[in-house]
Amino acid sequence: MKLSRPVSWFLLAFGVWSWVIWVTFVNNLIKNGSGLAFDDGRPTAYFWVHLTLAVVSFVWGTVIGVIGLRAVRALRRTT
Repeated sequence: MKLSRPVSWFLLAFGVWSWVIWVTFVNNLIKNGSGLAFDDGRPTAYFWVHLTLAVVSFVWGTVIGVIGLRAVRALRRTT
């Protein structure tokens, strides 16, 4: 299967964007001082749910980004 140039770049950009957004989110989650993420130093359910969401998003962002990267490389080889 061959992806078009715009789709290939979109998938690669989505993968990079996903990592930037979720790394920032996890950093903010860990530094959370409002009491939502930690209660007396212990992680709360809010923390675990959002950490799980971030990890799943890291995985999907990586998979989508790798597909985009491979498609961009394939396009460069054919031109």
